Formats: sequence, structure tokens, C-alpha cells
Amino acid sequence: MSKKINLFANLKSDFASGLVVFLVALPLCLGIAMASGAPLFSGIIAGIVGGIVVGYLSQSHISVSGPAAGLTAIVLTAITDLEAFDVFLSAVFLAGVFQLLLGFVKAGSISNYFPTNVIEGMLAGIGIIIILKQLPHAFGYDADFEGDEAFIQVDGDNTFFALFKVLNHFQFGAIIVTLVSLAILISWERVPFLKKIKLVPGALIAVIAGVVINEIFISTGSSLAIAKTHLVSLPVPTTFEEFKAIIVTPDFRGLTNPKVWTVGLTIAIVAFIETLLCIEASDRLDPQKRYTNTNVELKAQGIGNIVSSLIGGLPMTSVVVRTSANNNAGAKSKMSTIIHGVLLLLSVLIIPGLLNKIPLATLATVLILVGYKLAKPSTIKHFLEKGKYQFVPFIATMVAVVATDLLKGVMLGIIISIIFVLKGNLKRAYTFKKEEYVDGDIIHIDLAQEVSFLNKAAIKSTLKAIPENSKVVISAHDTVYIAHDILDLIKEFTTIRAVEENIKVKLKGFKQAYQLENSDEVPNHVSIEHYYDVAKRKLITKEVFE
Repeated sequence: MSKKINLFANLKSDFASGLVVFLVALPLCLGIAMASGAPLFSGIIAGIVGGIVVGYLSQSHISVSGPAAGLTAIVLTAITDLEAFDVFLSAVFLAGVFQLLLGFVKAGSISNYFPTNVIEGMLAGIGIIIILKQLPHAFGYDADFEGDEAFIQVDGDNTFFALFKVLNHFQFGAIIVTLVSLAILISWERVPFLKKIKLVPGALIAVIAGVVINEIFISTGSSLAIAKTHLVSLPVPTTFEEFKAIIVTPDFRGLTNPKVWTVGLTIAIVAFIETLLCIEASDRLDPQKRYTNTNVELKAQGIGNIVSSLIGGLPMTSVVVRTSANNNAGAKSKMSTIIHGVLLLLSVLIIPGLLNKIPLATLATVLILVGYKLAKPSTIKHFLEKGKYQFVPFIATMVAVVATDLLKGVMLGIIISIIFVLKGNLKRAYTFKKEEYVDGDIIHIDLAQEVSFLNKAAIKSTLKAIPENSKVVISAHDTVYIAHDILDLIKEFTTIRAVEENIKVKLKGFKQAYQLENSDEVPNHVSIEHYYDVAKRKLITKEVFE
């Protein structure tokens, strides 16, 4: 039975963190919609649904859902292929249904197999991407949003290329806003008396300061005034009819089109993986180390995508950037996520004009600090000190996430981790030692608790290297399982090669039979008695066996 959570127990801290996430999510929702080739308002709708609907249904305490950069390329291609946004929405509806089904079949347990160092590498890589993506805005370069978690941009360029463009597009007004915002954010965390004002987040003060500074520039006619292209751009409906015209509903006639089903399945699979990765990451970030039921999360995401599609929203996943911002702002429960969704809704209904005065430079500064906390040098040092088996998958994931994308980076990290596990298993299949005596050396091979077919190559190589006229003791005292292949290998060595090369072999601790673990298969009946019979035929005395 799950523990009942009082959503209002930490309202003070949750409201403050929800406000910060709202400020971070607003431009990202707009930017991802722009990069996806979708109506700008569709990104806001996905953010609202991700905050209120998914936030309420989810059991995650700090994760935030909304439109994700990882789906940008898929959405852009799908809208182009389907030739209509309303037809695309029917594919999003299907994706939600697929996710719901994945939750019911308990596919969320896959997240338990993501290695910690790979998750940490993913977070560090995303942190670096955030910093690189936001630097142009911090300097006043009016680049289009290309996603907060992707290195390769929709226009074919990459993040580093965009940074070079910044050198020719300095905007000193934006730089001033960035520096002031940075000073406020750092002071809010380090100056003792400011840290006590927890109800007012430093990000809000930085945003207010950015708006005030730019308004002063504008009112004085200064050349430092930040242009509209570098401010938040939100649709401003003046009548109910205009607001109604913004909402697009799905055209379910598209369900007869096989392409719609293909797009829906593709979105569901990518969103499924990204959500599980983010939930695993959010549980790692959670200071209270609470665990999320990933199957419930998949159901919540499925319902969220169904609702989002019905009112014209983009597909969504749980997203790392907003989750990190939520955690760093001090969120205690999922109420902060719900509050951020409510604030998104109120902002587009009540104060869209005011929000359009916020400089992107201020929001970029907030995100740069979030990115730094994800990719701190101390994290890299921590894994470096843990040794290569932890560090190599971590650093490979981090670099690959920056150089390619989130999914490819994580896949590379997992593959490297699996290779290291297999390599470690090969080494741990047995211990090898040589004891020196006057009458000759004795080689000891002690098999591990479990010896699988993966260990065959290593054991085969070791047996092959044993010289003629040797004395060998192969012990299986601690072994509970030996694969058929390994038993056959030992049998062949003992009865054939050992006889031909005058190698005296002693087998110790072998059982009469071994049965596959967790299996109802017939046991392997290659027993020690069988070895005795063979040994007699090969003129080996029974005394060498114990």
C-alpha cells in the first residue's frame, strides 16, 4: 500500500520552486514548438498538461514533464510527412495509448537496468549542452531555439558552430542583463541573509531585474535596449474567439493512414526511453532518495499525451532540464510541478504581454547555472577516482550525449558498461595460482561460484597455456553452477590432452551433476564417476581424483 502524500505539506518551498520551473519552462516550451515546426501555443499546452495532469498522476516527487527536445526532429519530420498538424495530433493520441499500454504491462522495470555511471554521464552531458545552448542568448545573439538537449541542430549546424556566430553578434545590453542576473543568482545562494528568503527564488529576482534594466534602456532611448527578437515571444489573444482559434484538435480521420500509426509508435518508443532515463535521473537527484514507480509514470505520461493531443499540444516526456531546475530550486513534492503548470496556464490567460518583456539573457543565465550543477568538475573527479570501469562509461556517455544526442549517448554508455561487465565476469570465473615445490610446481585453478559459457574463452586459454609434465589442481568446491560447455572443456582436457602431454590433473569438489539455475531442465549428467571410468581407460590412477 502506497503512503498517502499531503501535497500542501511543503507549499512554501514548492511554490518557490514551481515559480522557478515556470520561468525556465516558458521559453523552452515556445522554443521546442518553434524548432518542431508546430504552432508556438502547442508547446505551452504540452507544458500545462505536463505540469497539471502528469504532475498530479505521477508518483515522482521532483520530475517535470513537458515538450522534449529529444522529440523535436521526429515531430518536425512527422508534421512535414503528414502535411497537417491536426493529423499529426492523432499520431500523438496513439503514442499516448501505446505508453498507457506499456505501463499496464509493467515495462517500466527496464529502468532498473540503467547503470548509475551512465545516468550520471547523461546528466553531465545534458549540463554541458545546456551551457553551450544558452551562451549565445547570454551574449544577445538572437538564434532560434534548437532544443535544450541536442547538439546537432535542425538547420544542420551544431552547437559549436552557433557559438562562433556569437563573436559577430555581441549585444552589450544583453551582456549587462546577463552579468546582473548572474550576480543575483550567485549571491542568492551564497550570501547568508539572502539564503534565508526562501519564499522568493533568486531566479524571480533576476527576471524582475532583467525586465527593469531593459525597460530603463528602452525609456531612455539607449542603444543598449534589447530588441524584441531577444525577448520572450508569447501569443497574445485579445478576444475569446482569438484564444479559441489558437486551439487545434486532432483529425482522427488520419487513423486510416498507416504513416500515422508509424509516427505514433515511434513517438511512444522514444518518449518511453527518455521518460525512464529522466525518472532514473530524477531519483538520483532527489535529496531524499525516494523511488518512483516507473509503471505508474508510464501510465501518467500516456494519459498526459492523450490529453495534450486532444487540445492541440505537442507530445511530452519527463525532461531533465526542468527537473534539474525544480530540484535545485528546493522542490519537496510534486506540488511544485503542478504549480508550474498552473502558472503556465495563468500566464497565457492573464499576463502574456508582461511575460513578453522578459529578456532571454536572464533565462539563459538561470539555465547556465543549472547546467553547471549537472556537469560540475567534482562529479567528473568523483568517477575518475572510482577507476576505469566506472569512469570510462561515464565519460563516454557524457561526450556522446554532447556530440550526438541523448539516446545515442546512453546506448553507447550501456554498451561499454556491458563490455566491462563481461570482461569482469571473464576474470572472475576462476583464480589462478602457481605453488613452487622441490619436486615440481603445482598449478591451482579455483572455479568461481558460477561459471557460464561467457567464461569459456578465458578458461580454454588458461588450460591451453599449461605446459607439458605439469601438475594441475582444478577445484569446484565453491561452485554451484557450471555450464555444459565448461564441463565438456574440462573433460576433454583431463581425458585427452592431459594424458598425451603427461599432465597430472586432480579434480576437487565437483558435484555428481549440475542443473541450470532457475530452470526445470534435466541436469547435466557429466559426473565425476564418469571421469573415473574414462581415467581408468586412459591409464590414470583413481588417486588423482578427490
